[in-house]
Amino acid sequence: MEKDTSTTDSSRADFIREIIKEDLRTGKNDSRVHTRFPPEPNGYLHIGHAKSICLNFGIAAEFNGLCNLRFDDTNPSKEEVEYVESIKEDVRWLGFDWQDRLYYASDYFEQMYEYAVQLIQKGKAYVCDLSADEIRNYRGTLTEPGQESPNRSRSVEENLDLFKRMRAGEFPDGSRTLRAKIDMASGNINMRDPVMYRILRAEHHRTGNKWCIYPMYDYAHCISDSIEGITHSICTLEFEDHRPLYDWFLNELNIYHPQQIEFARLNLSRTVLSKRKLIGLVNEKQVTGWDDPRMPTIAGIRRRGYTPAAVRNFCERIGVAKRDSVVDTALLEYCVREDLNKSAPRVMAVLRPLKVVITNYPDNKAEELEAVNNPEDPGMGMRKVPFSKTLYIEQDDCREDPPKQFFRLAPGREVRLRYAYFIKCTGVVKDEKTGELIEIHCTYDPETRGGDAPDKRKVKATLHWVSAPHAVTAEVRLYDHLFLKTDTDSADLNSNSLEKIKSCKAEPSLAGAKTGARFQFERLGYFCVAPDSSAGKLVFNRTVTLKDEWAKVQKGQKQ
Repeated sequence: MEKDTSTTDSSRADFIREIIKEDLRTGKNDSRVHTRFPPEPNGYLHIGHAKSICLNFGIAAEFNGLCNLRFDDTNPSKEEVEYVESIKEDVRWLGFDWQDRLYYASDYFEQMYEYAVQLIQKGKAYVCDLSADEIRNYRGTLTEPGQESPNRSRSVEENLDLFKRMRAGEFPDGSRTLRAKIDMASGNINMRDPVMYRILRAEHHRTGNKWCIYPMYDYAHCISDSIEGITHSICTLEFEDHRPLYDWFLNELNIYHPQQIEFARLNLSRTVLSKRKLIGLVNEKQVTGWDDPRMPTIAGIRRRGYTPAAVRNFCERIGVAKRDSVVDTALLEYCVREDLNKSAPRVMAVLRPLKVVITNYPDNKAEELEAVNNPEDPGMGMRKVPFSKTLYIEQDDCREDPPKQFFRLAPGREVRLRYAYFIKCTGVVKDEKTGELIEIHCTYDPETRGGDAPDKRKVKATLHWVSAPHAVTAEVRLYDHLFLKTDTDSADLNSNSLEKIKSCKAEPSLAGAKTGARFQFERLGYFCVAPDSSAGKLVFNRTVTLKDEWAKVQKGQKQ
C-alpha cells in the first residue's frame, strides 16, 4: 500500500490512536505496536470488515508496528478453505500485506489444551454434563442470577480425567463441555461459567480429524493474542461485555496480557452486514454468489468495480468512534465516484440505442474525431472515435413532443454531438404498431466540427453517441440496492436490483477491454468489464452512477 510508515505523526485523531500514542509515550509494551485482523473463515468478508482491516493494518503502518492476519478457525463445521483463500485475496486487494505473519488459532490448539489443564488444576475449570439447552436455562437472566451446574464441585482429579477422555473421543458430541468456574451470580452473563471447550466431531481444514474437542472463541481469542504478542487487541463494540472474560483468562493463566479496545462497527444504510443473513442470500440463491455485485462483500464490490483506494478513503472518512451509528451508503458511493473521476478513461456507449440517420452526410464517408480520455488528467491524452452517416443515441434523448425543460433532440431542434457536430432533427420514423420512435432523421452542420459553431450560436444540450457501423455490441448490467430497506425480510428484497441490457452499443475502442478495466460512460456513470466478459461477449457492470446523492445528504444536513 502506498503509505509512509517512517513516522508516527498522524493527522488522524481518534480514541484508539490516542491510547496508542500514550502507550508509546510511557514506553508500555516496550514501545511496540502490534495489531491483528482475526476473521473467522466461515464466510466472505464484507465492507464492515474492510473498516477493521484498514484500522488494524493502518494503525500498524502509522506507528511503525506490525499487523498479523490470523484465522479464528475454531469451528470446523462452518469453515472452508474457500473462505480462507477469499479472505487473503480481500486483504491483499485492499492494499495490505501481512508478510510472514499468517497465523491460525489451530496453530495453538495444543497450547490451549495445556492452558485448559492448568485452569482445571487451579480449580478454575470443570467438566459439565449439562446439555446446551440446560446450560442456557441455568445461566439466568439480566435480572436474575444463574444456577450452579450439578457438576461444578467435581474434584480436580475427576475433571482432569474427564477432560483427557473428552479429547480421546470417549464421549458423544454435545454430551460434555469444559467450563470456566467464575461466578454464576455475576451481573455480566458472559462471566457465568462460560463454556471453554465443546465436543465436536468435524474434520478441520488444517488439522483433519486430530481433534474432536474445539475451544470456544472467548477462550481461544485471548490466548492467540497473548501467544502472538499483540499489544492492542482492537475489536467491535459487541465484545465490550466480553472484555472481563478476556482479562480473566489471561490473569488466571498469568501469561502476557494484551489490551482489548472496542470501537463501533460499520452500519450502512440500506445494506445488510449480518454474515448469517448474507449466507442465507447465497444458499437461497437470491444472489448469484458471494461475489454478486449487489452483495456488500469485498468480493462483490470488487466485481462491481469499486477501487481499493476508494474503500480505504471511505474507511478513513467515517473514522473510529465509540458509539454505534449508521453511515449513509451515499458516502461510500461518493468515495468511489471521486476516485474513478480521476482515474477512469471516458468513453461513449449507448445503453438503449435509437438510430439516427444524417441525411446530408455522404453515404460512404467515415471520419475520425478527437476525444478527450480524461479531462481530470491531461496526461491520459486523446483518442480517435469514428463518425459516420448512421449513429446511435439514447432513446431518452429524443422526444417527438417534448415536455417543458426537455432540451435534447426533438423535431426542428438542434443539439451538439459530443466531440462532433451540431445536428438538427428533420423527421422521425415510428413503429406502426406501438407508435415508438425507431429512427430519427437529421441534418448536420459541417462547420461545427469539434462541437462549436463559427457563428457562436448556442444549443442547450450535448448528447453522447456511437457510430453504428463501427459500434461494438455489449451487455450492460445495472445494479441497485439489494434491499428496499435495511430490514432483512425477504419481502423487502428489491426485485429491480438488477437490470440486464443486452444490445448496448459502444465505441470500438472498448472491443479489447480487459476484465476489471474501469471506464466512465459519458453521461451514464462508471462501469467496469465483468469477469465473465470475453472476446465474443463484452459485458459491463455499472459500478456507480454519475448522480451524487451524498451532496444532497450534506445539503440537507446543513439546512
